[in-house]
Amino acid sequence: MGIAHFIREIGRGKHGAKDLPREQACALMTEVLSDSVDPVALGAFCVAMRIKGESPDEIMGFLDATQKHLQMFSNPHDQPVVVLPSYNGARRLPLLTPLLAILLARQGHAVLVHGCNSEDSRLATEDVFSAMGIQAATQVSAMAKGEVVYAPTQLLSPAVWKLLQVRRQTGLRNSAHSLVKLMNPITGPRLQVASYTHPEYATSMQQTLECLQAHALVLRGTEGEPVADPRKIPVMSCFVHGRKAPHLEIAPESTHLTTDLPIAMNANQTADFISQILAGQIPVPPSIQAQTDLISRLSLACVEHSLSGEPS
Repeated sequence: MGIAHFIREIGRGKHGAKDLPREQACALMTEVLSDSVDPVALGAFCVAMRIKGESPDEIMGFLDATQKHLQMFSNPHDQPVVVLPSYNGARRLPLLTPLLAILLARQGHAVLVHGCNSEDSRLATEDVFSAMGIQAATQVSAMAKGEVVYAPTQLLSPAVWKLLQVRRQTGLRNSAHSLVKLMNPITGPRLQVASYTHPEYATSMQQTLECLQAHALVLRGTEGEPVADPRKIPVMSCFVHGRKAPHLEIAPESTHLTTDLPIAMNANQTADFISQILAGQIPVPPSIQAQTDLISRLSLACVEHSLSGEPS
């Protein structure tokens, strides 16, 4: 059928473009993920959505289409799996998403990290995990408490992975980079840690989580990763079944710590730095410890909410 009629709606520039209703957004993304769209039309879609920005209804429609393409891990437990989408990587500050994942696992959580690299100028989480001896999963499975699993996007959905790789041709992020931060690769209870890079994305991300009735923690991540800035405690918003839970939240910090951090490290250097923190040779950054503890409190609140008889 093609997607030209959708591009005519979304491709009229920042002020002339129209948002698609959820059903049409689902149909558009279904076409895109089918691998039948002409490359020129695909590029036009990616650029048009980049200029316009995704509405919550469009993200919901994109997620509807994406779920049909996902291989799912399962959670047989009442305690939610903590899901860490890792798609930005790091260029300057240490990539500490693996540290957050392991700290959470030490507190008894099952942790699923999923991601891929769509540009070569940034250090990717998969490379750090590999340097630490944690290899990428090759098949989906049931999650175990106290376990960290790294799932490459290509395992979860080759179609989504291929759309992410369009960045290598356009030089721009596209809608796939937004939806992967909110997609659900878990059958059973889960707790999404969702990060945004620019403040304007925070509102639409929170509105989408409300629509999804999700258990989630939302923060402005470090270089776009779902981990707190090691130099300060950021604003972190909690959601239980899609509703904000401000009573769980902690006070943010407005100023950076003066502690020096290594910068621009490769995978082996980053793995060694994380290993020193885990061994107690270097203190855990207070902001990351605070995020770990907050996720644990939020997870407990999610379990209590589910046991109360309300839907999860």
